[in-house]
Amino acid sequence: MPQLNQRLSLLADSVYDRIISLSRKYDAVNLSQGSPDFSPPPELLDALKRVAETGPHQYEPTYGSPRLRAAIAEKEGPDLGRAIDPEREVIISCGGTGVLTDAMMAVLSPGDRAITFSPYYENYEGSAVLSGADPVYVELTPPDMTFDPALLERELKLGAKAIVFCNPSNPSGKVFSLEELEVIARLAVKYDVFVIVDEVYSHIVYKPNKHLSIASLPGMAERTITCSSLSKTFCITGWRIGYAIGPEPVIREMKKVNLYTTLGAPAPLQEAALAGFSLGEEYYTELTGRYTYNRDLFIGGLEKAGFRCLMPQGTFYVLADISEFLRQERFSGFSDLDFAEWLIVNKGVAAIPCSRFFQTVKENRFLRFQFACREETLNEALSRLSGLK
Repeated sequence: MPQLNQRLSLLADSVYDRIISLSRKYDAVNLSQGSPDFSPPPELLDALKRVAETGPHQYEPTYGSPRLRAAIAEKEGPDLGRAIDPEREVIISCGGTGVLTDAMMAVLSPGDRAITFSPYYENYEGSAVLSGADPVYVELTPPDMTFDPALLERELKLGAKAIVFCNPSNPSGKVFSLEELEVIARLAVKYDVFVIVDEVYSHIVYKPNKHLSIASLPGMAERTITCSSLSKTFCITGWRIGYAIGPEPVIREMKKVNLYTTLGAPAPLQEAALAGFSLGEEYYTELTGRYTYNRDLFIGGLEKAGFRCLMPQGTFYVLADISEFLRQERFSGFSDLDFAEWLIVNKGVAAIPCSRFFQTVKENRFLRFQFACREETLNEALSRLSGLK
């Protein structure tokens, strides 16, 4: 057989597949993958039924339905601090991962360097590698997940072309403060680099924290690609509708990438998703309230079971420190993956081991649990974990 693409050897197999497969085998409560176990808003389900009868069922433009792009531009314009041109500055693709890949391939050339904050969502690394670029990392230091501006500037001095990060951040739950965003923006302008920001969790932020789009800061509109998705906001992770907003020259190149990769997001689901944009502010208030309740319920239970948790400022994930367990003789020599697999087999609860997501300092002490679940699901998981301590 001829040699395969050697760049793929830089990427590890997904730990998600391994954990989810084991979870199914042992009928575990699956708190590993970021997928709600409750239904989307009824308005979207009703719209989906209508679309099943009336369509569209054929191709939309490869870069997205004009109606959905217009709705996105209208909704996001105030947060980004400017009017958005839905024809030139918006693109829709298959999920947030799709538009992130489009963005990286549009701005990165082989040999370029892309900075990512560690811990990070693994697809950032994957998209950079597939673009031919080299990912480099700046540490977010537990427990507050702050970063050292000097380390970020050092990587920029070494010639990085883009800063890629998630706000609010998966897996840590960090929400970047205004002061931190101003540091990133100042350095991005100083070194003339792109910023690719993943804001898929922007509507899941806990008081007193507030989400701010870095593209709204001075000098950032012309260099920021803001990527997002409807998946988490409307509990439709399987619909795979992501979008990006950015400067017209970048979006133009992203359209080329999208044409030759995904071709386009599903037309019927784009049409049905429009119903989400008619939901009022009360929907987002209720969403945050639900996740705040889940967060407090679940973290309280985890801590009773012996985990030490980093309180998330946003998202529906929590990093649980397993150091105390790993010091016990019965877990001697265990990695975080070993412990995660032990939990599935012996306690029937699945979480994601996080050492794969830390690159600057190899952390072997965190599991990531998600709490986008019905209350009965969380209570069942906590019941199974209750005797662990």
